[in-house]
Amino acid sequence: MKSLPELARIGVDRLKGVGPKHLEALGEMGIATIADLVTFYPRRYIDRTNQVPIADLVEGQPAMVLARVRKTTSRRTRQGRTMVESELFDGSSYLRVSFFNQPWRARQLSDGAEVTVFGKVERFRGRRQMTNPVVDMVGDRTGRIVAVYPQSEKAGLMTWQIADWVAEALRRVQPGFVDPLPREWRDEVGVAGRDWAFRQIHQPESMATMAKARTRLAFDELLRLQVVLVMRKRAMEREATGIRHKVGGELVARFGESLPFSMTSAQERAVAEIFADMAGPHPMHRLLQGDVGAGKTLVAVAALLASVEGGHQGAFMAPTEVLAEQHHAGVSRLLADLTVPSEDTLFADRPLRVALLTNRTTGSERTRLHQQLADGTVDILIGTHALLTESVEFKSLGCVVIDEQHRFGVEQRAALREKGAGDAVPDVLVMTATPIPRTAAMTVYGDLDTTILDELPPGRTPITTHWARSPLEEAAAWARVRSEVEAGHQAYVVCPLVDDSEKVQAKSATEEFGRLGGAGGELAGLRLGLLHGQMAAAEKESVMHDFRHRHIDALVATTVIEVGVDVSNATVMVIEDADRFGIAQLHQLRGRVGRGADASYCFLLGAGLGPDSEERLGALERTTDGFELAEVDLELRGEGTILGTRQKGATDLKLASLRRDKDLVAVARRVAFALVDRHPGLEGLPGLADEIGLLLDDEDRAYLFKS
Repeated sequence: MKSLPELARIGVDRLKGVGPKHLEALGEMGIATIADLVTFYPRRYIDRTNQVPIADLVEGQPAMVLARVRKTTSRRTRQGRTMVESELFDGSSYLRVSFFNQPWRARQLSDGAEVTVFGKVERFRGRRQMTNPVVDMVGDRTGRIVAVYPQSEKAGLMTWQIADWVAEALRRVQPGFVDPLPREWRDEVGVAGRDWAFRQIHQPESMATMAKARTRLAFDELLRLQVVLVMRKRAMEREATGIRHKVGGELVARFGESLPFSMTSAQERAVAEIFADMAGPHPMHRLLQGDVGAGKTLVAVAALLASVEGGHQGAFMAPTEVLAEQHHAGVSRLLADLTVPSEDTLFADRPLRVALLTNRTTGSERTRLHQQLADGTVDILIGTHALLTESVEFKSLGCVVIDEQHRFGVEQRAALREKGAGDAVPDVLVMTATPIPRTAAMTVYGDLDTTILDELPPGRTPITTHWARSPLEEAAAWARVRSEVEAGHQAYVVCPLVDDSEKVQAKSATEEFGRLGGAGGELAGLRLGLLHGQMAAAEKESVMHDFRHRHIDALVATTVIEVGVDVSNATVMVIEDADRFGIAQLHQLRGRVGRGADASYCFLLGAGLGPDSEERLGALERTTDGFELAEVDLELRGEGTILGTRQKGATDLKLASLRRDKDLVAVARRVAFALVDRHPGLEGLPGLADEIGLLLDDEDRAYLFKS
């Protein structure tokens, strides 16, 4: 039996007809080995049992037609454009297909070629036709189900050529493919055998067998990915020495009593899960996921205090100076009245010390801070990437909190974790306010335990969102801004650009700042401020200081305010050219208002948009639930953008879809835990170990398989 790693060592040049030219073309499509070829799956199938004859095509409906080219002509139109027309015949009737500005179609659609075309059926002068349809050169394929492969005009390869090479490869993989999944688990999960699946995905007997084959091969992709994540998690637990924190002590209790409000049940549940981790022998490695305003910072502070209570220190890292400074101000305020035991004073206690370290910290302040970190008189250090520098040394780092985790890489997370004292590894809590779907969380953050805050604190008023589709509705948005300011509140105006651009037709912050406040501008007479990322740090802080202290009525800004800006008096936001932003970013921006008890509003400006933009803005108007929006985002954008946030390891998802295979992701994760817990180094599962080895770099392979 042949395994994928074995086939990955055999080049496609071993197949008939694959000469140097074809070898280069296949390489451009990512196919260098037999393993690459057999995992280059069809993009769709033509079911000849349900084939619609040309004579039965319905005008206005999209359709797929399999036919033979009878005649192709090429000419120039009066406008100087090239027009290629082909007459197709399938035995029942004729179909004309037309292509504009695609002269190469005349060579592609040669007389006698068998093709599939997909497009909308139209009638012109009484004849059926399609304009610029999708074309696949299938060749003279036989069988009830014809596989159609991705093809490349640039590389000069057609689907029928790829199908022939795949068929030859399958014939020559004898006696068959190794199945890396033990039979007991195949029976448990209810999936087909690997060899059968490979043959049916490429040469299906029916659409039902194709679907069954796809399920098996998609499961394999998800299982490989989950096994890597679970092995990484278990290896860290096995190799790393944690700190057994004494949780739930007097310091945390005093903190809870000092709060002017009660924690939500979701926050209490999150703290309990985190404390259970911190009390254990292994270092905590947990993701805290919560919607905008769910109260993640409060939970993080409880974790940091549990570390301080045991005589250790805490570190809190944020991606921007604005967010770090805001966290420092907020955490200092929360902990202002707390004290900790002290041996260096005449008194038994000293005030708990929270310090800030960013690139704006002066040299003398930095020197003093380094000393205080080393002698333990700084209990909690809040900062940016500056925390990662070699000169930052803690006396005993017990807990690390990383905010907006997606903005940091795995290596940065590890660098902060390695600042623990001696062999002990500090607990790590990573947070994100960008909700992601459950299946994506299991894939992107599969090596972390997950806690979700799914409840907003009491007193928060839901934000009313309006998508302004017309000039009249836009005027109403600006009128709301003026009325909110008149009522003593403040506003944000968000633009996608800093400066005006000739290439991009979108509003810029500097342009709008001048226009809105100028004579005849919608916000003329109001006190406007301007904030964007290209301003000097001191200038940005000055503007934010004025906004926080109500010296500015409306802040015209770019997405620099997306994260960490917390001004409870701001109750209205206008987002210009809202179609320029993604769902997650719009949701984050919207979260800058509604941070107090007053009713708040968000207006999305944009009309005449494409279907995807309309779906995005409609979803934001419909709901403020970040998790629901994350599912919509996954549907619209696909998992590529989400999997792109994985910072280490190949994704290996060619067939599997986090949208389509939600249930399969959960099953794969359950099986991965069972297999890894029974076989920590995958001993006894050589087929699976070999396949996973294909995904890993040398460093990962040495780390995960060293046992």
